[in-house]
Amino acid sequence: MAETLTSCPEKALFALFGGTFDPIHYGHLRPVEVLARQVGLDRVTLLPNNVPPHRPQPKANPLQRLKMVELAIAGNPLFSIDNRELKHDSPSYTIETLETLRKEYGAAVPLAFIIGQDSLLTLHKWHRWQDLLGVCHLLVLARPGYSNEMETEELQQWLNNHRVDEPKKLKMQAHGMIYIADTPLSEISATDIRRRLHSGEACDDLLPPAVQRYIHSQGLYRE
Repeated sequence: MAETLTSCPEKALFALFGGTFDPIHYGHLRPVEVLARQVGLDRVTLLPNNVPPHRPQPKANPLQRLKMVELAIAGNPLFSIDNRELKHDSPSYTIETLETLRKEYGAAVPLAFIIGQDSLLTLHKWHRWQDLLGVCHLLVLARPGYSNEMETEELQQWLNNHRVDEPKKLKMQAHGMIYIADTPLSEISATDIRRRLHSGEACDDLLPPAVQRYIHSQGLYRE
């Protein structure tokens, strides 16, 4: 579960990273590790979700995806897991989860949500997207092949109004800023991994070994 306010070091920035993680792979983990060094994150909490609002239902079930996340981050002190969204049978909306976490952390703790550049460009299609910066900061990971400009001038102005270039500013207030990180571009995708596994191709350079062994033991992604 997420850390409580009483266990939060003063002025620490707490970051959350959501996804279906179907399966979790190096394209998730490695850019976040670089981001953590850039921004000065001591902990990133992974939020696997059960019913994503904007994409098909995951192939692996919630328990399998949770187990893969556990295996992927074992021994890495940067990461922890919050499984609250996996317990919901209805769609998990990011803003609602973040509002709950904000109540738990308290109003003054700097809190950030990590998204990919692709998600930033379509953020205006998210449920109550305009409320997000009232709850958290946004940390944006680079994605290959995506534009650096928002869809409309209005959205670009919104981004410009909230964007900061100095990571230390993120720790000076609890929410309201957007930081676009200089993280490595990763071509790895869960869709491609599932295709490879279905075809019997190797994924040694895409997945942590423990995750790959679990996938094989469970017979995942063969159909």
